[in-house]
Amino acid sequence: MGSEGPSVITVHATGFKKFHGVSENPTETIVSNLKKFMEKKGLPKGLVLGNCKVLDTAGQGALGPLYELFESSVSGRDNESSNVGPVIWIHFGVNSGATRFAIENQAFNEATFRCPDELGWKPQRLPIVPSDGSISRTRQTSLPVNEIVNGLAKMGYDVMPSDDAGRFVCNYVYYQSLRFAEQHRIKSLFVHVPLFLTIDENSQMQFAASLLEVCAQRWLMKSTGEVHMLVFVPSSYVQKDG
Repeated sequence: MGSEGPSVITVHATGFKKFHGVSENPTETIVSNLKKFMEKKGLPKGLVLGNCKVLDTAGQGALGPLYELFESSVSGRDNESSNVGPVIWIHFGVNSGATRFAIENQAFNEATFRCPDELGWKPQRLPIVPSDGSISRTRQTSLPVNEIVNGLAKMGYDVMPSDDAGRFVCNYVYYQSLRFAEQHRIKSLFVHVPLFLTIDENSQMQFAASLLEVCAQRWLMKSTGEVHMLVFVPSSYVQKDG
């Protein structure tokens, strides 16, 4: 059956709710409306859009629901045939000072929150995963960030690669995602997007749709049964909002 054609890519997406200083999080809107938007626009060939979940903007206190979400995308895959298609997680978050989109290469094993998260946690220089070692430890995505950036740039988007996802909730979720991805032989990517005041809602929805298209183009013909996770988050300064 594996010789019948390329595997279908399944994409899941998450965004974040409001948090201190950002009363209206654009990623909540993007993720909440993504399915309807893609139904009207049309999904790229060979791509299925799965769960679209908006998360609380929180770190440690929200780990349980986050991992339940991750597990739901890989449960049963070990028992299925090798032609099972890739799964891509797209996490959207917000960085309020950004003027363009950013694709993140890595996350740091450091939680240093400039303000409490929505559950009241405000860690300072704490390792996200103590067993991983010091706060200087990083985890990198194995997805081709530069290729993705170039593909989106050719579509007319102002987008750049980034090596710093901040140390707030966006970095926290990305680090957990990259760790889960490595453990389950899947992949993860994080994307920062600006506020709607900087880049309007329709343009950001188009960007999300174009990212799906780029992912489909890059991976549909190369599907190997791996899971690919993409993480999106809007952008601020070096700290990055989340």
